[in-house]
Amino acid sequence: MAKGIRDIELKVLSELMKNSRVSDRELAKRLGVSQPTVSRIRNKFEKEGIIKEYTYIPDFVKLGYNLMALTFIKRSEGSKEVTSLFKEANKHAAETGFDTVMAVRGMGCGYDAVVFSFHENYSAFLERLREIKQFPSIDVEHVESFIVDLTDKGLYRQLTFSTLADHMLLLRKASGVT
Repeated sequence: MAKGIRDIELKVLSELMKNSRVSDRELAKRLGVSQPTVSRIRNKFEKEGIIKEYTYIPDFVKLGYNLMALTFIKRSEGSKEVTSLFKEANKHAAETGFDTVMAVRGMGCGYDAVVFSFHENYSAFLERLREIKQFPSIDVEHVESFIVDLTDKGLYRQLTFSTLADHMLLLRKASGVT
């Protein structure tokens, strides 16, 4: 985990994952290092591509999205290779506004692709599912979805990177690497 990254670098990265808007000065103060040290680490991570972008995670319910779905896709034997399939899917999305947070190939549970998406309601989700099943050049053998009601106040953890940031630090601490 995070091989080649020094302890202070991992702490900076963890803090940035929790709040990418924090100033280098404030971050330096929190970590007990100089502001130039934090700026140097941030610039290094940007240059090396460790930091890919700065963003925030909004409250999806307040934006009108009440459901989050993970849709697992099993392509039939002889289907197009997944890379060309995703190229076509990106073109389709640009033309139709078909909006997906993430669509990736992979493996597990008998599926070879997963689509991660947000929806206003169940009807909107069903429409998306219909589009996936009828997408040109996808020879779908089987599709299943796992749907999360984002309005459920009993959710264990909301979508955030803070938990992952803390986990990275715990792994480092447990491994004894500095």
